[in-house]
Amino acid sequence: MITKVKLLVLSALMAVGFLTPALIPATVSAQANIENGLCAGANLDATSTESCNVNDTAATDKINGIIKLIINLFSLVVGVVSVIMIIIGGLKYITSGGDSGNVTSAKNTILYAIIGLVIVALAQFIVRFVLSKLSQQA
Repeated sequence: MITKVKLLVLSALMAVGFLTPALIPATVSAQANIENGLCAGANLDATSTESCNVNDTAATDKINGIIKLIINLFSLVVGVVSVIMIIIGGLKYITSGGDSGNVTSAKNTILYAIIGLVIVALAQFIVRFVLSKLSQQA
């Protein structure tokens, strides 16, 4: 089981390592456009008489929305996994048959699942607090 997890982590790291060079040309291209004086992706040169009006608050709101979506999806997944682990811990507790090792294992499973739920709930509050403070400063 642990070797499968190690193999999965190693595979993911290798995939990131192989895909990173594919993303570098896009980054270099974007940097070249910025250095050439393009105005927020428009076809206006920096020497043009037209001004570049960039709406920073819209971009900030979009980034905040994306961060909130990612955190909400992550919290949903962790919440579902925690509830499943509580159910598994309960089943382990019921089927322990009085064996102290199995009872302790079942109690630990339930305890860690509940701790995971509390951490996810606190993370939600912290992220929302930080994003609200950042959006107030912008």
